[in-house]
Amino acid sequence: MSRRKPDIEGTEPDLSSSSSSKSDLHSTQHHEHAGEPRARQASVAAKLRNPLAGLSEQQVIADVDAWCVEKNLQEHQELFRKGALIARVGQRDDGFEYVNQLSSEEKDWLRHEISHRWSQPFMLYFLVVLCAGSAIVQGMDQTAVNGAQQFYFDEFEIGPEQVWLRGLLNGAPYLCSAVIGCWSNKPLNYYFGRRGTIFISCIISFITGIWMAVAQSWPNLLVARFFLGFAVGAKSSTTPVYAAESAPKTIRGALTMMWQMWTAFGIMLGFIVSVAFQKVTIIGGQYSPWRWMLASTAIPPMIVCLQVYFCPESPRWYMEKGKFDKAFNSLCRLRKHKLQAARDMYYAYRLLEVESAEREGRNAWREFFTVRRNRRAAQSAFFVMFMQQFCGVNVIAYYSTAIFEQAGFSRSEALLVSMGTGITNFIFAIPAIYTIDTFGRRNLLLTTFPLMGICLLWCGFSFFLPENPGTNVPSQERVGSIAAAIYTFMAVYSPGEGPVPFTYSAEAFPLHLRDVGMSFATATCWGFNFILSLTWPALVDAFTPTGAFSWYAAFNFFGWGYAYFLLPETKALTLEELDTVFDVGNRQFATYYRKKLPWYMQKYILRKNVEPMEPLFELHEKGPYRDYASEPVGGPHTVDAVEDTNVVEKDQAFKT
Repeated sequence: MSRRKPDIEGTEPDLSSSSSSKSDLHSTQHHEHAGEPRARQASVAAKLRNPLAGLSEQQVIADVDAWCVEKNLQEHQELFRKGALIARVGQRDDGFEYVNQLSSEEKDWLRHEISHRWSQPFMLYFLVVLCAGSAIVQGMDQTAVNGAQQFYFDEFEIGPEQVWLRGLLNGAPYLCSAVIGCWSNKPLNYYFGRRGTIFISCIISFITGIWMAVAQSWPNLLVARFFLGFAVGAKSSTTPVYAAESAPKTIRGALTMMWQMWTAFGIMLGFIVSVAFQKVTIIGGQYSPWRWMLASTAIPPMIVCLQVYFCPESPRWYMEKGKFDKAFNSLCRLRKHKLQAARDMYYAYRLLEVESAEREGRNAWREFFTVRRNRRAAQSAFFVMFMQQFCGVNVIAYYSTAIFEQAGFSRSEALLVSMGTGITNFIFAIPAIYTIDTFGRRNLLLTTFPLMGICLLWCGFSFFLPENPGTNVPSQERVGSIAAAIYTFMAVYSPGEGPVPFTYSAEAFPLHLRDVGMSFATATCWGFNFILSLTWPALVDAFTPTGAFSWYAAFNFFGWGYAYFLLPETKALTLEELDTVFDVGNRQFATYYRKKLPWYMQKYILRKNVEPMEPLFELHEKGPYRDYASEPVGGPHTVDAVEDTNVVEKDQAFKT
């Protein structure tokens, strides 16, 4: 059956030049909602689905020709013409089949791209390895101190009574990151680019790794660990952005989500080096293993620094700087064919125009606090970041060796069992790549919060199990119960509070507030990380391990209540839908879910056939209007278009 080429001409004003395109985008972004008939102009969300929506082929070609002249890309004009026409119908995977200007060979390239989405050039995978290495650096910096602290406390004679000094030494990097590191991300990216920021952060990690290893006093070690915090914030927010901006849309989501998985691998590696170097005393005497443990954290950043030299810079960053020839050369190294590079570059440039129009004339900080939709997003991001720390996971990441020693393990056994917690964390982080987009962010939290609370209570009350009769040696039942509780906790944490906070925070804020919102969210995360690191030794000293674990168990039960009554779901929602979701006030949201509790009881506990409740959100407009801008090939809002929207949304979410 032959398929008719769609006619979508006339649905948009003439955007035949880049200047007119930008002004039209800015003028149309406010013509939504308000209850009045909508003009046949694409909204901001439609523009983000496809910034070329509504243009005819003739308009696209005219626009590309003017753009190539303006950006000095005339030698690639034919490529960009074809690339723009493909992007124009990009909501559907087979949209290029309707572009008559493409040769059979070119269409075969595009078909292969869809059917073999992991068939990518070597340089893209080299870049993926770089990003994985950067995540490993992050995780290893966090947990190598777990085993090292037991030795440098002895060497520097920092006794158990000096609980605040112990906490400060462990938490110093996160204090620096919350106060300085997270806020340095934007200027570093502006002046040095994505590669430059990753290079600088890894150089700092390398230098501070050596510095910590040779420190001769605790004040020197404290300063070295504080400076390590400069690298933490910038690296954690830049690396996923670099991956998202460099990867093709077919595998973009998988690559950006791998940040969490490889950070978990780095956390595991930090535990492994603690076991590996626990008896290495070649230089420095009996307490010197901690120096080897911390020195080992300098190896991964050194490798990443060498890799950075060979990787191309983010094409998007080049375009933001007006270096369009370099942007195209960079994309050509990251795509199998120049046609794909031309398509992705022109499409990304038009997305940049939409973003610029959204930000123009707005005061980000004022809107962050005064607009209810933004306050609700900030409140939700604050909650998930706060709970990532106060669920208690980093108590285990930073202090598990000390916890296991208190439980009755020898130091060697405690280091080995701590390594097991890191391995558990990594293994159970892998399913999160799938579950976060299928089961949903809110559902993952509602499922895992009570389970984590139960595990911490189990661990805390295991300290009441008796010692062996007539000795001070804890029984096998006691040490086994504590280890099992902590392992189970890590298995529950990894697919829930592990990946959710950064993913949720990245997508919750509107486009023009993403930079401010993510800086706020990451500063919240590292700030509470510092508080937890600082206070845990004092908490154990004051309330015993049972009381300390019960304290964090209580926060998990609080987290369940907050998530149920106040936290919206963000899975698979577009910008417009998120505006609707976050514009519902706390009282209305909580009242709805309070009334829904009996409904859940009737349906899922008593297994009765009950009528569905009226939805809280109306996410789709009613009426005869159809957004033809999102129908490049025909048919209203196809599944392909919706899925492509989500890919673009995730891409936008990581540009922070």
